[in-house]
Amino acid sequence: MRGKFEDQGGLFSYVSPEARVPKDHPLRKIRELVRDVLRDLNRALGALYSKEGRPSIPPEQLLSALLLQVFYGIRSERQLMEQLDYNLLYRWFVGLAPDDRVWDPTTFTKNRTRLENGEVFAKFMAKLLNHPEVKPLLWSEHFSVDGTLIEAWASHKSFRPKDGSDDGDDGANFHGQKRKNDTHASVTDPDSRLYRKAQGKEARLCYMGHVTMENRNGLAVDGRVTHANGTAERSASEAMLKSKANRDSRRITVGEDKAYDTAEHVARLRKMNVTPHVAQYNSGNPNGRQSAIDDRTTRHAGYGMSQTCRAMVECIFGWGKQHGTMRKTKHRGRERVLGDFLLNLIGYNLVRIPKLIAA
Repeated sequence: MRGKFEDQGGLFSYVSPEARVPKDHPLRKIRELVRDVLRDLNRALGALYSKEGRPSIPPEQLLSALLLQVFYGIRSERQLMEQLDYNLLYRWFVGLAPDDRVWDPTTFTKNRTRLENGEVFAKFMAKLLNHPEVKPLLWSEHFSVDGTLIEAWASHKSFRPKDGSDDGDDGANFHGQKRKNDTHASVTDPDSRLYRKAQGKEARLCYMGHVTMENRNGLAVDGRVTHANGTAERSASEAMLKSKANRDSRRITVGEDKAYDTAEHVARLRKMNVTPHVAQYNSGNPNGRQSAIDDRTTRHAGYGMSQTCRAMVECIFGWGKQHGTMRKTKHRGRERVLGDFLLNLIGYNLVRIPKLIAA
């Protein structure tokens, strides 16, 4: 018998969002982990708000919504509010009832800035890694470090001379000009830098993101965003590994690619009680550069293991650029780009951790 078509269906529903989400949905375990971490952050979140005035967006819901944006690669916060209005799965994850109104996109963005200024994303990542179910998954002795380019939200037309000596054409005619970061800067995002990834590649306005990964399960344990230049990768590596080396008196190891193979960088790592398992420059390279890593390091089996594990870092960057929001940032300024970068690292970890716990 053919069913009767009713265009609007029932006016009311007595089925809760909790009952509509499948029991085996991957967001269930992720939501449980996020709630545990947010409870631990309750005091830190409370310190960011005044005890008087009109209530703002609850930071727990704000952070949960930002994680949804990373999980599903939603390109803007305005689109996030639009989808949060009609998607029951998103409402359930964030903690909104079906009848609750979503927030104004501008208000949401301003409240996000409060979390960035309070370094909440870094604190969330630290609490997540110290979760009782997560901590046994991590290694505290063996790490890998790598960097990637994050395309800035700025065009080549905005990259103009710092002294104002342009042609008055709003930067449209820049072909044939010699432009450098020393003499030019973007008027829309001054923190971005013109950088060429390799010989023969085009130069782009971008930032450089850096991640430290533990080698047991390939989870991100630290992240930084710097200006894009030739020494940023090594400087960020030393800054991140210094905190890891000081935490324990035991020597740690780090796997890195050949871009880190310089005598100065290797010497600084060894001084910090870090064993550098850096990929060697091949003999006979065209620029005559000699490797700072010799047989005293490469003869150990751990060197080969570190180089094998190092490849897992690319999975973090690949996930962030394919599924997250890491490929081209929608934010301007290094601090805001750092917040988005850390959210992508947190999102990657949250996707991986439930599978590792169940294994």
